[in-house]
Amino acid sequence: MKKSNLIIIAVAGATIFTVVGTAANVNAAAKTRTYTIGVASDFEKQEWSQVAKDVKSKGIVLKVKEFTDYTEENPATKDGSLDLNGFQTKVYLDNWNKTNKGDLVNIGWTYISPLGLYSKTLKSVKDIKSGDKIAIPNDVTNGGRAINLLASADLITLNDKAPKIPAVKDIKDKNGLTIETLDPSQIAAALPDVTAAVINTNYVQTQLKETPKDAIYVDTDHAKTLGDQFKNAVVVKKSQKNNKDFKTLVKAYQTDKVKKIIEKGGDQSAWDLKN
Repeated sequence: MKKSNLIIIAVAGATIFTVVGTAANVNAAAKTRTYTIGVASDFEKQEWSQVAKDVKSKGIVLKVKEFTDYTEENPATKDGSLDLNGFQTKVYLDNWNKTNKGDLVNIGWTYISPLGLYSKTLKSVKDIKSGDKIAIPNDVTNGGRAINLLASADLITLNDKAPKIPAVKDIKDKNGLTIETLDPSQIAAALPDVTAAVINTNYVQTQLKETPKDAIYVDTDHAKTLGDQFKNAVVVKKSQKNNKDFKTLVKAYQTDKVKKIIEKGGDQSAWDLKN
């Protein structure tokens, strides 16, 4: 065979390989699906960044967007700017849908933040007595959860027809206790001035430099009285609830690997919390 013919064959072979190789790359790119999930904290970002690593081999590219204002996330999910979000509790989602005529749905549990009762002077919830003062958050959701906590600890009694998210007016018997409502961000600072206080975990960590382990009572230790309403969830539009990739993302989140990150942030995994 002439040298010139060998060169032609070699060039043709290289061209065929290049075309085939390029086609394979195009097909691989076509199989890749990209989604964006909204979160509201650094730990949520860490959790979903781990998920992003674990689903990459399945052809899913997950972008994690952290919001400084979490109230923007549901509107963004509703209008399609976000594919999913993972920042909110069930009770927040239900209220948002009702207020905004939304159709967002929960497709899987993520974590739950423990809510604890803290005291500078007492070591046990049993030491609380008539005449003591207890501070709780003054907003509807956290305040209602705090009241449920006090009822769960047998410190107060609720009316028989009290709603799932009760208010102070729904307390039937305070057992001689004074219930003081304060801005959630101010309760930790007021702890020396009251007998005990119900404080959100984020403020316990940042202001008291403590963890839920330092509380004299934690509501997530009594899950049967807590229910699902304060669990956080993965949320999508109703039309996307059966998306197979989204189910893959939930499955990748609900693992021991992510659970370790959740616990590092002072929270608890919600998918395996027994009610």
